[in-house]
Amino acid sequence: MPDTTRLEHDFLGEKPIPAEAYWGVHTARAVENFPISGTRISAMPDLIRALAYVKKSAARANADLRVLDGELADAICQACGDLINNLHHNEFVVDVIQGGAGTSTNMNANEVIANLALEKMGYAKGRYDVLHPNDHVNASQSTNDVYPTALRVALWSAIERLLVSMAILRRGFEAKAHEFRSVLKIGRTQLQDAVPMTLGQEFLTYAIMMGEDEQRLREARALIEEINLGATAIGTGINAPAGYADMVCAYLAHECGIPVKKAGNLIEATQDTGAFVQLSGVLKRVATKLSKICNDLRLLSSGPQAGFGDIRLPARQAGSSIMPGKVNPVIPEVMNQVAFEVIGNDMTVTMASEAGQLQLNAFEPIMGWSLFKSIEHLSQACITLQNNCVAGIEANHELLAKRVRESITLVTALNPLIGYEKAALIAKTAMKTGLPIDETAESLGIMTRAQVDALLVPENLTQPSRLKR
Repeated sequence: MPDTTRLEHDFLGEKPIPAEAYWGVHTARAVENFPISGTRISAMPDLIRALAYVKKSAARANADLRVLDGELADAICQACGDLINNLHHNEFVVDVIQGGAGTSTNMNANEVIANLALEKMGYAKGRYDVLHPNDHVNASQSTNDVYPTALRVALWSAIERLLVSMAILRRGFEAKAHEFRSVLKIGRTQLQDAVPMTLGQEFLTYAIMMGEDEQRLREARALIEEINLGATAIGTGINAPAGYADMVCAYLAHECGIPVKKAGNLIEATQDTGAFVQLSGVLKRVATKLSKICNDLRLLSSGPQAGFGDIRLPARQAGSSIMPGKVNPVIPEVMNQVAFEVIGNDMTVTMASEAGQLQLNAFEPIMGWSLFKSIEHLSQACITLQNNCVAGIEANHELLAKRVRESITLVTALNPLIGYEKAALIAKTAMKTGLPIDETAESLGIMTRAQVDALLVPENLTQPSRLKR
């Protein structure tokens, strides 16, 4: 054997492993078996940290219940501490898309933690006669309770970051709502002119939409706090000592600071992935509404001469290789594309959940990867939308004021004072002559320009109940 390798074995036979690698034979076989996406599980640091929290909690519970020697448990805990502190994540080399319900990810974690622990105890990597990946690191566990529990812990942390990003964007919309609170404009329904509103009211709706989705996301996050750790293979708790499930859950909650709790029925919890479907649906809701908002921003800023032109988005980059001076709404466009991806990921999660059979769903790896992508990309897109777009939005004051003054839809606001027939006459005449509403009303002898202009202020136009006959 060359000095650059060590020889490890499983029930399939022997296999040379790079001497410096902390992973072992089971990981090596998974790398060979799943050359799918080219993306390793090291791309999901939340999951690696969550696996470390689970393994550390299991080691502590096993030591307390005398399933694991105290010295071995301490070494395992120290090794898990390294992973929690973001060390050695490059040792997680299995593809994110893998068969086996996450077994390869669990094996990768067991081997890395075992070899880290061996080094801390003064032994060489691969000395599994001293500390074994399965017998010790994986004691009282199965992939079927470790992997879904780790997914839930990891997703909880990722959701927290998404909530922070959404709140930053929501506050950005709130700031613009305040800034534009007195800027009158013409609202639109079905892309046609409707009645007046303020630009501030328009932006406030975006803030409210974000706030509602933050609450829905918190509700979905609460569902993934229920875990099946301690259930081992199918939820019956085989190979786990009495009292282990309650103890390991308590340790995990303490270690990771997340209010995880043991599921009421561990057999049901081991096969049920409904919480992932619920979470994915909420992420799709968030994405759909963010995409709608960005559609609005692109429409409202369209032009600058032949479009709506209500607002100006900050110029971020040249928009064309052939048209000098052209600037495109690239930041809303990237949010649109993230939304399309999230909607597609939701279909993946849905189909993977539906495909579960009997006591286990084998497709949690693709569910986890899809959810992590959706959460991370939405988090980043919210931040770039706020920093690179919303924060720099300007109102086109002159154009908006001109449109309000000239819009025939203003007659709607006069209905309570002059009645439908006279308002319709003003509208019809204004359309025919092209004159503003105030001039038309005065020419018809219905109202003076001063009377009309006095009514066309934000308080009256955006709160119709203030107008009385």
